[in-house]
Amino acid sequence: MTQPTSGAPRRVVITGLGAVTPLGLTAIQTWEGLVAGRSGVGPITRFDATGCTAQIAAEVKGYEPTAPLAKPLHPRGPGGEPLTAPFTPKDMKKFGRFTHLGVGAAIEAYADSGLDAQRSSLSAERMGVNLGVGLGGLPEIEAMHDTWKAGGFRKISPFFIIQIAPNLLSGQVSLLLDLRGPNMSVASACATSGHALGESAAAIARGDVDVMIAGGAESTVTPLAVGAFAQMRALSTRNAEPAKASRPYDADRDGFVLGEGAVVFVLEEHDHAVRRGARIYAELRGYAATSDAYHLSSLAPGGEGSRRSMGDALARSGLTAMDVDYVSAHATSTPGGDGEEAAAIAAVFGPNKDKIHVSGVKSMTGHLLGGAGAMGALAAVLAIRDGVIPPTINLDNVDPECAALGLNFTPNTAVRKPVRAALANSFGFGGTNASLVFAKI
Repeated sequence: MTQPTSGAPRRVVITGLGAVTPLGLTAIQTWEGLVAGRSGVGPITRFDATGCTAQIAAEVKGYEPTAPLAKPLHPRGPGGEPLTAPFTPKDMKKFGRFTHLGVGAAIEAYADSGLDAQRSSLSAERMGVNLGVGLGGLPEIEAMHDTWKAGGFRKISPFFIIQIAPNLLSGQVSLLLDLRGPNMSVASACATSGHALGESAAAIARGDVDVMIAGGAESTVTPLAVGAFAQMRALSTRNAEPAKASRPYDADRDGFVLGEGAVVFVLEEHDHAVRRGARIYAELRGYAATSDAYHLSSLAPGGEGSRRSMGDALARSGLTAMDVDYVSAHATSTPGGDGEEAAAIAAVFGPNKDKIHVSGVKSMTGHLLGGAGAMGALAAVLAIRDGVIPPTINLDNVDPECAALGLNFTPNTAVRKPVRAALANSFGFGGTNASLVFAKI
């Protein structure tokens, strides 16, 4: 993302990645699952969903927040207290599950960036964090309400507020990694982590900081969340075939599948990264945020707000539609939303629309809500690095209205091709939109 500062452009690059998702407990495991077209959806295990019309979700399995790190980190320098695990057993009860997942992904991204070995020469005041969450500590709210009803006020945990407050994820990462710059949290529904990445890049571009840990997390596979989305008729009820339930663009799609997880990036000013010899995955060239101002839970006709978001992000990137090879779409697998976004993509990419590939990774991960934007961005960035476009699985019969747009939705099998630039979308309830443009460097 380029913006003049004191006469010189400040470019933003990605130097670290971390993920804890239904497809894997690291960014690489998650990417391997995406490329393989593997589904992370199965029967709900986090509660008894008997009686609910939707009984499936994409859950994170096997993650242990107290497991020792492969190599201790020293964010406060060689003489400081080492970080040996995301959480101690004693600290586990202080935080909600979304924080457990988010801290794990953030520590992985930080370790991946190589910053730790150079902390003694870097300013903590020039490093910040912006990790968003859409719904926050809903599992803990539900559980504590039951505790209070059964035992009264004295049974309420003194850690309850820390467990549920959305910004405590950013706060804990700031504390653990000694990040003394901006410390904040975005909450914009399913566009949350898209906005967190974009606003973090903007802070670097204008010179506020040199490094930002940015992304998002969510863990709301709970009776109230699943039940509420089911009552809205937003969820797939393909309970007998969980792995086939999330099917963006397919004529037989019947709703999204709720997921959980966290995806985190290290964003860094380009020259800062080059000076320290960092590995660079890609450059974040453009970001835009728009509003539909149309409906609280439906996209505007023709994806009007989405179209503006993509167009503005492209314009700010200095690239054109002809430079983009891949669109990592929001593509939730809902009957209405997929078609509106697809129409917007076709409108933005015009004469290039038959050359680009579009895919919806929620077909494999489910919908991570506050983590969805960063999940889509991860697919875009690694597609650029590896020259592989992950598929839209379960796309057996393309919706005729989507097919008529002339887009290639990358059905069922990953495609190998050079990816010069990729655009990632995330949209949320309230009519909020975020688009990010990444490019090879």
